[in-house]
Amino acid sequence: MKILAVADEESKYLWDYYEPEKLRGIDLIIGCGDLNRRYLEFLATVAPIPVLYVHGNHDESYDQEPPDGALCIDDDIYCYKGIRIMGLGGSCRYRAGAWQFTEAEMKKRIRRLHGKLTRLGGVDILVTHAPMHGYGDGSDLPHRGFTVFREVLDTYKPELMLHGHIHLNYGANLQREYQYGPTRIINAYDRVVLELADREIPLGRRESFLQRWLNRAGR
Repeated sequence: MKILAVADEESKYLWDYYEPEKLRGIDLIIGCGDLNRRYLEFLATVAPIPVLYVHGNHDESYDQEPPDGALCIDDDIYCYKGIRIMGLGGSCRYRAGAWQFTEAEMKKRIRRLHGKLTRLGGVDILVTHAPMHGYGDGSDLPHRGFTVFREVLDTYKPELMLHGHIHLNYGANLQREYQYGPTRIINAYDRVVLELADREIPLGRRESFLQRWLNRAGR
């Protein structure tokens, strides 16, 4: 599976100078926060594939007017072609406002998903806005990452963690990628294309997906 991850700044390469070939072969688009709503709507319009997103700390307007055609995965796990994708947007709390959390608040959000994580047998991609503390975050509180994300990586060992929040043009020595055990931690600033091996969906999960689709269709 080929994934396009975007965050923080709208890619001129994709938006201002869009050509259909630039998205050819992409199977899934994931937004990691702080993006213009219309940019996500544009991607959802030009690409006949799912566009998923989490909130950044500047995305409270999404709560009143969410991006049309895109799917919010905050505090949820979305399964696509056997890939389990968990969303935890927002940043460390540094002022009054929406989509900012203390470590304790983020820990509660993770714990609320433990039941679903257990039923699904884990997670393959963790999507956040803030990075994990010590892996590409800043030293100031607004750009500090969450220590509690280690809990997810240590317990479930996802293949990928995608985040935004840290603009790679903040400094010359900023890294796009880190390795934490088996997990690749990748800063999706602007845009990055990744490949993930396809998953075989177990029969029981295949049947449950089909039943949910039939229920939505009223059949």
